[in-house]
This record gives sequence, structure tokens and C-alpha cells, in this order.
Amino acid sequence: MTGHRPFNELTKDWKETLRNSVELKKQDLREEMALSDLRKALDVSQEDLANALHVQQPAVAKMERRSDIRLSNLRRMIEAMGGNLEIKAHFPQGDVKISF
Repeated sequence: MTGHRPFNELTKDWKETLRNSVELKKQDLREEMALSDLRKALDVSQEDLANALHVQQPAVAKMERRSDIRLSNLRRMIEAMGGNLEIKAHFPQGDVKISF
């Protein structure tokens, strides 16, 4: 026996409250991530993304490191990864989708 057990076997005795808190944390992690983490989660290399954007790989690395990126570049990156960019403004009266 190697000592390895499936994850579902390790968690089968967890209390419901622990299961719920883990599920909430998983949702939070999926709702917010850096561009580089998103790209990796989608299994897209910087080289593949660069080819789709018709730029060199270092340009993708630079865009991922930027804290201030143009919306047009962000939209192109998201679309090249197969997504669709949507921007919402949150107000006490409700959310508004920003068109651009």
C-alpha cells in the first residue's frame, strides 16, 4: 500500500459546514483571478495566445504583468482565449452593464 487515497475518500467524513465553506471558497476563487492564472486554467500557453493575437510571446507576458491594461487589449486577450468580456458597474440601485 502506497498511502495514496482518492480525495473523495479523504473528505467523506467532513461535516456539512466544512463542505459548504470549501464550496464557497472554490466559487470565490473562480470569480476572481489574474489574467495569467486564467490563461493557465484554460490550458493556453503564452505562445499560443501570442499567435492568436499576432504578437510575440514577450508582449503577452508584459500584458499579464500590467496593472493598468487597455480595455481593447483585455477584450482581445479574453476573446483569443475563447471568452467574452463584459464589464458591469455595481450601484446600490442595481448593476449596469457597460457597453463599449
